[in-house]
Amino acid sequence: MYQKDVAARLDVTTPTVWNWENRGSVDLRFIPRVIKFLGYNPIPQPKDLLGRLAWYKQVNGLTFEQLGVEMGRDPEQLTDWLSGRHNPCQRNWKRIAFFLASHTQGPDAVQRPEVALPEDRATTIGSMKFLTARTMSAKSSGT
Repeated sequence: MYQKDVAARLDVTTPTVWNWENRGSVDLRFIPRVIKFLGYNPIPQPKDLLGRLAWYKQVNGLTFEQLGVEMGRDPEQLTDWLSGRHNPCQRNWKRIAFFLASHTQGPDAVQRPEVALPEDRATTIGSMKFLTARTMSAKSSGT
């Protein structure tokens, strides 16, 4: 698939897809679209509670403010927890566990299949594998 086709399906520009492939990171707001495009979530879910909360924030493309609204928590408190500056008290640990148990864990909650993608068909974008083909030059396409 060409970069322009991927860009059209994700509702982004072709240079955005080029940047993802060559600079190695996808903006947080686009991660849910990429997951939906791939058909699975390639970002592994951590086992620890705060890691799972950070993962939930990432795969849903949420800012701390948006996550705070969903959880009914102060965004600064969430920042402190997820940065490791402070640990939640026992009551908040329970609230985090309840929140994660009662919410879908990302777009469609589909985890990575255990099948590796062939390297010649995949381009690494941060921790994600993203299927695209490099745009062919005019010489190699014969146009």
